[in-house]
Amino acid sequence: MWRKSFLVFLLSYWALKAALDSEKTTETNTCFPEFTSPCLDSKTNVIIKGQNVSLICSNQNKSLQITYSLFRHNKYLTSRCGKGEPVTFNLSITEDQELGPYKCKAEVSNCTKYSREFNFTFADPVTTPVLNVTVVQTKPDLYMTLHCITFNGSLPISYTFFAKGIAISPVISTYKREPAEFNLTKNNIGEVEEYSCEAKNSVPNRAKYSQTFRMPSRGGDSCPLCLQLLLPGLLLVLVVIILILAFWILPKYKARKAMRDKVPRHPGDTPMEGGIYANIYENQAGKRTLLGILIGLGFPLIF
Repeated sequence: MWRKSFLVFLLSYWALKAALDSEKTTETNTCFPEFTSPCLDSKTNVIIKGQNVSLICSNQNKSLQITYSLFRHNKYLTSRCGKGEPVTFNLSITEDQELGPYKCKAEVSNCTKYSREFNFTFADPVTTPVLNVTVVQTKPDLYMTLHCITFNGSLPISYTFFAKGIAISPVISTYKREPAEFNLTKNNIGEVEEYSCEAKNSVPNRAKYSQTFRMPSRGGDSCPLCLQLLLPGLLLVLVVIILILAFWILPKYKARKAMRDKVPRHPGDTPMEGGIYANIYENQAGKRTLLGILIGLGFPLIF
């Protein structure tokens, strides 16, 4: 009895397997030879959080009416129909689980084919870089080292240096949070130069530029930036001289004022007293003039 049951089981299994194989063959034969697997792509796979993206699903066949369906983690999202033209799925990606993988299913009648998986990646855009310039003067040339760094943005970061808006360096890529450097020799001492740098990473259309560094011209044997260094020194010397004069005049001014207060102001004063008063008055008039000059220069006087 058990042999008969086992035989029936084998016959049923073979019949079911044959039916499934026949169904698969029929399904395969219903697919058009020119109907290939679809292609799923996007303009970029590197994005920032909250960015709107577009996934494009297309097929090489331009004559069939194809139904495209989008899946994420094997979960159905939406469908669109197209004939001869690719279809676009617009998405907004804000969380890590929305990065993918995505798949596109193309279906015609009973024929179904899937695309390869597509994934997005989050990245942080760069911020405005900082440009520093180190200058070493030797006769007759000027040696410069340009340093550029941005303190935010996903690595790696690419830097390019510019002079008057024209690139003067190759693209310098850094894989650590460190400045890019570019050495430059300047032998045209009479020309004014403006330098800047660009920083960008894998996030598209998010390049940033530094502020412009202006290198003044220098003539003859003068050093660069001489005027900028000399002017503060001259002003400091002038301030010191004025302070010395003020502290030297102030005690004498107070002494003269005390003597003037003791001089009688009524008629009948002696000629000597009148002469002393006249002398003090003349000296005080001169000192007031100097004090007026100091006050006009903006130096406060404390009596």
